[in-house]
Amino acid sequence: MTIFENLRFAARVAAFAVNTIACWTGMELAGLVMFKRKRIEVINTWVSRWARINLWIYGIKTEVHGPHVEGGQLYPALGAGGVGRIFVANHSSGLDIPIILSVAEAHCISRHDIANWPLIGRGARRVGTLFVDRASRRSGASVLKEVDQALTRGEGVAMFPEGTSYAGDEVYEFRNGAFNAARRAGAEIVPLGIAYSDDAAYYQNVAFMTHIKRLAVIKRQRVAVEIGEPLTVANGSCVESKDLAREQVQDLVLKARARLDA
Repeated sequence: MTIFENLRFAARVAAFAVNTIACWTGMELAGLVMFKRKRIEVINTWVSRWARINLWIYGIKTEVHGPHVEGGQLYPALGAGGVGRIFVANHSSGLDIPIILSVAEAHCISRHDIANWPLIGRGARRVGTLFVDRASRRSGASVLKEVDQALTRGEGVAMFPEGTSYAGDEVYEFRNGAFNAARRAGAEIVPLGIAYSDDAAYYQNVAFMTHIKRLAVIKRQRVAVEIGEPLTVANGSCVESKDLAREQVQDLVLKARARLDA
């Protein structure tokens, strides 16, 4: 990295830490004094604020289109029948999670090792992040039980059904987990498509911390997010539902790319 990139990296990491501590403190204080609000409402307010400020710190301008969100509101977690919604998106960058948190009321599912990171891990646990070790079937089954519980409480969950990250705009085959959970709970599936203006934002074939450092030195970039209409999972097999959702997410990614290229 050049000297300017090193300075930008250091400044952004410091600002990220300050914002994380400030928002965490604000959330805890709000939870103490705002007795009439449910804790999840306080969490959604402060987590989205944390995400939006961090995106600004990292020079990211997010352009969001779709139901509920174009007026600057969060896409509500609560769907039909008082059940939480599942938000499904393509996965291509370490920025995907803060971007989703900035537009939707949702818990995210994250890498299990992040739970042990200083500051970030503890804060993530406090706001209800679900952690999964993708190499462990037991961990996968456990996190799906937590998803079921969150949906029953009327809380939203964001999931990446591809199971891993891929560079570029192609959306790969979806796994069954999100759709089985939606079927069990009677939850709506909300598809999202995300596209980045800078190819350096994509995460593939490098160590995760190398990817994070690369994100931190990008001077500015635009991110387009397209949100589609909710889908319901039909009774019986989830195959048709997951294939339809993948097609919807692919269409939304291409719409997002077209907005960036316009």
